[in-house]
Amino acid sequence: MAAPAQPSTAGETPVLRTVAELRAQVAQWRGAGETVGLVPTMGALHEGHLTLVRRAKAECRRAVATLFVNPTQFAPTEDFDAYPRDEAKDRALLATAGCDLLFAPSVEAVYPPGFSTVVEVKGLTRHLDGPFRPGHFAGVATVVSKLLLMAAPTHAYFGEKDFQQLQVIRRLAGDLDIPVRIVGVPTVREADKLALSSRNRYMTPAQREIAARLPPLMQALVTRLEGGANVEAVLNEARGQFPGLGFDRLDYLELADEATLTPSPHPAGPARLFVAVWLGRTRLIDNWPVRLPQK
Repeated sequence: MAAPAQPSTAGETPVLRTVAELRAQVAQWRGAGETVGLVPTMGALHEGHLTLVRRAKAECRRAVATLFVNPTQFAPTEDFDAYPRDEAKDRALLATAGCDLLFAPSVEAVYPPGFSTVVEVKGLTRHLDGPFRPGHFAGVATVVSKLLLMAAPTHAYFGEKDFQQLQVIRRLAGDLDIPVRIVGVPTVREADKLALSSRNRYMTPAQREIAARLPPLMQALVTRLEGGANVEAVLNEARGQFPGLGFDRLDYLELADEATLTPSPHPAGPARLFVAVWLGRTRLIDNWPVRLPQK
């Protein structure tokens, strides 16, 4: 039986580096009948991540966070090398949220020499971010599959800000019979309703002012759609507004079915309004639930 991981400094969250150590510790907890909530992260933690940890801690006896900047979900043109990293700060923040353990493996521990397996979820990745970030969801699906199998938690927590990612993870866990409950947690927002993101820190003050125009635009669109306005007309009009608001490029603005993530003016079930837009090198994504009037 493994001895509990110990923090190196008082007040810090204990950290483990190897899969064997992680499995031994979680096996000890689960052997004692304790539930374990997993919160996968890439670090650069903010209140959104801490909300996930607190939710895990509220619903499970133990909360485990992972810190791994996953190279396989970054395209060659994306910001892997520049992605913010500060493990000491992240550990201190996790301690304030009551996290019991941090798993922070090396790249070699996750992808050992000769690694050649890829997990790909089809269908759900066909639209929205899929065409704009080739290979991204395969990288996400592969690393999350590995983290779930490494940690063997009873629950795993993901934010709804990355709603497409959340649905991909739900599907892979079900399709691969991984015995874990995937829990979606509502998006955490700043005072002006901008969704919290580790990449928000890339913006200049001027860009941050422009970014604040996104939430009221999305809220106004939701109100119009829920009021019965023509979906295609509303979205086409809104797409033309982004340059005038100061945004550099719009990747997409779509109403899509929550279950299938297929864009449609007439989703069969619950729907969400999805957006991805650029400010300089910062890509903002967001989604808002839409309750369309019944026909």
